[in-house]
Amino acid sequence: MSKYHVYGLGAALVDTEIEVSDRDLLTLNVEKGLMTLADSERQQQLLAQLDGHLVAAKRASGGSAANTVIAASYFGANAFYSCKVAADENGDFYLNDLENAGVDYHRALLREAGDTGKCLVMVTPDAERTMVTYLGISETLSTQELHPEAIAAAEYLYLEGYLVTSETGRAAAIEAARIAREAGTRVAISLSDPGMVQFFRDGLLDMIGERVDLLFCNRDEAIGFTGATTTEEAAERLKQHADAFAITLGAEGALVFDGVNAQRVPSAPVTAVDSNGAGDMFAGAFLYAITQGHDFVYAARLANRAAGKVVSQFGPRLQPEQHQEVLQEPVPA
Repeated sequence: MSKYHVYGLGAALVDTEIEVSDRDLLTLNVEKGLMTLADSERQQQLLAQLDGHLVAAKRASGGSAANTVIAASYFGANAFYSCKVAADENGDFYLNDLENAGVDYHRALLREAGDTGKCLVMVTPDAERTMVTYLGISETLSTQELHPEAIAAAEYLYLEGYLVTSETGRAAAIEAARIAREAGTRVAISLSDPGMVQFFRDGLLDMIGERVDLLFCNRDEAIGFTGATTTEEAAERLKQHADAFAITLGAEGALVFDGVNAQRVPSAPVTAVDSNGAGDMFAGAFLYAITQGHDFVYAARLANRAAGKVVSQFGPRLQPEQHQEVLQEPVPA
């Protein structure tokens, strides 16, 4: 029996979320709906220009894979997370947050001087999230941060697609997948963002390798990655890269393929205020469900409900008690 249900690998980012208008994004020269990398100076400049705007959520530990692994842990999965934080106050905050969420991490690693990564999340009235990320020390995440024994002791290795932007991060993802396959640990990956698919497709293919066991993406990422024109065509082409997958469809729910059957799983209507973290939460709830022995349809129903709860409030994560509320709601047959 595996010690961990999920081992995640990704950037460690401390999030600050701010409400903005579409006009603000134009003024700031930031492309809506994408994640853009920036240096510390550019991020500070944006924060200065947004001074006085309503901060929509408190500071929170984030990063795509971290959000997923923390969600899985709060649902009840045993989880481990590998990342890189600096020897600074944000690094202390970040590791403390992992600890509070019950997520294990590589405690023996020495933390270097530098800046822990930060993400500025701007949310427009249509609930779309636009991110400007200063990776800080996460840019140098490497094979040094891997914990091979923990990977081998996990049921799933989960990789965030954002790792593709860093030479060393991409190499770490590829090495982690090699260790996982050798140990019989299944490999799951998220394509993470339409921008990753648009600008780093070859790197994502390198991370996927011959194929992965499970792939997560949204409709735009699926279509962009496969060069398809419809969701159904994209789903057919994804079978070349993954044994199974889940394509999130926003308000329409998800399309899941378990290796044999493909099925659309609708979601209940919600009033969206902030889409930040929806895909991460979907993946976390989905991984929790399948590692507890549930089938893909049940997993997608649970994940749709969890993602729906995330988008109906500000912030990329649910409060700890909200995970139990989601689990206790009856899942339709």
